[in-house]
Amino acid sequence: MFKIALCQIKVEDDKYKNLNKAISYIKEAKENKADLVCFGEMFICPYRKSLFKSYAQEEKNSYILNELSIAAKENNIYIVAGSIPEKENDKYYNTSYVFDKQGNIIAKHRKVHLYDVEIDGKITNKESDIFSYGNNITVFDTQYCKIGLSICYDIRFPEIFRIMEQKGAKLIIIPAAFNTITGPMHWDILLKSRAIDNQVYIAGVSCARDCKESYVVYGHSKVIDPLGNTVGSLDEKEGILYSDINLDYISKVRKQLPILNHKRSDLYETKIK
Repeated sequence: MFKIALCQIKVEDDKYKNLNKAISYIKEAKENKADLVCFGEMFICPYRKSLFKSYAQEEKNSYILNELSIAAKENNIYIVAGSIPEKENDKYYNTSYVFDKQGNIIAKHRKVHLYDVEIDGKITNKESDIFSYGNNITVFDTQYCKIGLSICYDIRFPEIFRIMEQKGAKLIIIPAAFNTITGPMHWDILLKSRAIDNQVYIAGVSCARDCKESYVVYGHSKVIDPLGNTVGSLDEKEGILYSDINLDYISKVRKQLPILNHKRSDLYETKIK
């Protein structure tokens, strides 16, 4: 059993204010005995394409990452740093970094599936105008269990979640920025589907809603258990959601409903000729 804290912060157009707010949430989460703290997609930068490049961080010289490393060490807590715009050479990525309790970067996930959509004139978005595609499925070790990591639009592609489960993940964390169009339609059902499919805990963490932004995020960070039940949920406002991850419960669910043992990989992996 361990405790996670999903920090749903309202993002401003000031990376240092956002960072200071995140660090204050890390301290608060530690005071409330959290073992791991998570933030939403673009928790340092407003979700605006015009800002991504100016907010981008180079890993080796990042003030943001250095301060988060210090916060992880000082508070003796794991940090899943939502996502930030990352710059490497002449390319940009939507990247999530993970810090251990000593402040070391132990994993990074570059968003694999970029959000290029147009929905009935309600929303048009093309992340690939700025970002390059990530190419790795991310699972990392902690003292508690293996944890999978993806970002937002990745959730719509169940194949990578099955691979994370096969690699041993018991909890999968999804920093996200679903909007007020797709959020009400699919956020809850996708989180529950990925949890039920793989009999794992799923933690979806958003930033708080700001209706003044051109891209309005949905909020509603939540944790789902391996049977698809909602462990806890926030609304659209700022806040911290605390949830216990019960590893024994995962074993119980998998024993009583052994769907992972009933897979027919001999059929699924057959290539169509």
